Amino acid sequence: MRAQGEVLEGGRVVDEGAVIARVRAGEAEAYAELVRAFTGLALRAAAALGAGSDAEDVVQQAFFKAYCSLGRFREGSAFKPWLLSIVANETRNTVRSAVRQRSLVGREAALAEAEPLIPESADPAVAALEVERRAALLAALERLSEEHRLVVTYRYLLEMDEAETAEALGWPRGTVKSRLNRALRKLERLLPRVPDGPDGSDGSGGGDGHG
Repeated sequence: MRAQGEVLEGGRVVDEGAVIARVRAGEAEAYAELVRAFTGLALRAAAALGAGSDAEDVVQQAFFKAYCSLGRFREGSAFKPWLLSIVANETRNTVRSAVRQRSLVGREAALAEAEPLIPESADPAVAALEVERRAALLAALERLSEEHRLVVTYRYLLEMDEAETAEALGWPRGTVKSRLNRALRKLERLLPRVPDGPDGSDGSGGGDGHG
């Protein structure tokens, strides 16, 4: 098990609390370890929340603001949700300052660039199905309210647990749970049924008792 306050970076363990302590002690170059560890996640967050082609600029600004604010960072807290709350604020400011909100196509393209590509060895039919599912999910997310889109993005697209999501959004855990439940119910109504396999079946296996 990983100890609290540690994140995996390229297969090795980074003790974020120790790194932050080093930065606070004047070892500014140690901050690069946190940047390397969280850049991929921060880019996915910015892209999924609507930064579009500005995702890299948003993330750079978020890391800069996080660095400047480390003196106010609460010792013992997790760095990831704190950083992502800054990314979300920067993304929101970027989107609101634009003439119009980023289009779904631009958001999907940015999110695809920020996430690992489908391996070339993958079955073409399976790869096409994954692209279709992603497009359907992003289209459905666009139709949710901002708070519902945020909670789904943090919990599932960014794979944060309930406590991290609550900290990143500044909500009580009960609020996270209730808004997530409502968001998922709305998504279920909005998402089309997409077959699970290239043969056109939905993977239900002749019925699993759901109704």
